[in-house]
Amino acid sequence: MRVGLFIPCYINQLYPKVAIATLEILEKLGVDVHYPMGQTCCGQPLGNSGYEEDSKATCQLFVENFKSYDVIVGPSGSCIYHIKKHFDILPQTSEVKKVRENSYELCEFISKYFDPGILNASFPFKVGLHKSCHGLRGLRLGSCSERADEYFSKEEQLLNHVKGLELMTLTRKDECCGFGGTFSVFEEAISVKMGKDRIKDHLNSGVEVITGADQSCLMHLEGLINRSQQPIKVMHIAEILNSQLS
Repeated sequence: MRVGLFIPCYINQLYPKVAIATLEILEKLGVDVHYPMGQTCCGQPLGNSGYEEDSKATCQLFVENFKSYDVIVGPSGSCIYHIKKHFDILPQTSEVKKVRENSYELCEFISKYFDPGILNASFPFKVGLHKSCHGLRGLRLGSCSERADEYFSKEEQLLNHVKGLELMTLTRKDECCGFGGTFSVFEEAISVKMGKDRIKDHLNSGVEVITGADQSCLMHLEGLINRSQQPIKVMHIAEILNSQLS
């Protein structure tokens, strides 16, 4: 399996440790992983702001960079959702369809092709899982509280196989954090209130580390935590799945 590693632009610029952890996880899984050096943004910010027409060249460049790989894997549910669901603005060539159909968020990829305990990770902390909207309701990484599905969570399944990790139960476990991309810019007050509500739920539940599969949401929560100097850490799920702490 030839895997193209997609690292979203904001992770590349601000959270390189998440990118490294994702790469090391794929190497541990034994796949043939490659990082296309010409990759850029997937076009999501433009699309979210209503400028889909202006994003076409960016989306097409993404296809050109990743069209030769069997699978595309990235540590961002929202970016992967954009590729799968919003690249319909491009002519639906065989290459575009291939990229859309074979793009996976990291947890989704591991759950589909590997045993959940294969990474043999260890992380002895109390962890709270933030389930981002794009991953949960878009990619269906888990069941939603507003639907009557049989309960499941691909992220929880992976975390439950991490030695020493205690997954804490939240009161509102699949509520939005308020980031929403450009929503946090145009509706700052609402976004901040929603984020603080999520952080409070984690703190009240005894969480030491908040994790999730979408670094953009975690970035929003981390900013609020740092400003308030609250006693809680934030880590992407890739960093935890790649940990070997005792």
